[in-house]
Amino acid sequence: MPDNAGRWSMAMGEWMSGGCQCGRVRYEAEIEGDEAYLCHCRMCQRATGNVSIAFRNVPRAAVRWTTVEPDRYASSPIARRGYCAQCGTPLSFEFVEGGNMDLTVGSFDDPSRFRPVHHFGAESMHGAWLDTGGLKRIRSDEHPGLVERWVQATGAMPQ
Repeated sequence: MPDNAGRWSMAMGEWMSGGCQCGRVRYEAEIEGDEAYLCHCRMCQRATGNVSIAFRNVPRAAVRWTTVEPDRYASSPIARRGYCAQCGTPLSFEFVEGGNMDLTVGSFDDPSRFRPVHHFGAESMHGAWLDTGGLKRIRSDEHPGLVERWVQATGAMPQ
């Protein structure tokens, strides 16, 4: 039985759950440690529409797709990316050959477990987007227009 963060304890590692925004694609992955990394390569930037993406590398054998497998896009002759065709959530990256794959940190039910340990694709890194400690921080529940829209649509702010 999972705890509230969607984790199962196992002798070898800890099983963590995750999936896409709409819930169509769900997975469980056996995780050892808390290391993750940020990829800044141009392919990842284009695939996500962002300046970088956070990944957790895992053995393919440590991942179970529990609902349906993700849709996959051949993003190059050597790799493919898993995503949900219904909501568009990026879920994975994997080379066509090899025993490991990457899961997107943001798709885990509890991404707070992970910590970045290195940058990859540093040739395309945009440092101004990484050194953001001095920027103003605004909480979602402090934005009146957003709160009003959510309350009118659903009766409450999302969890």
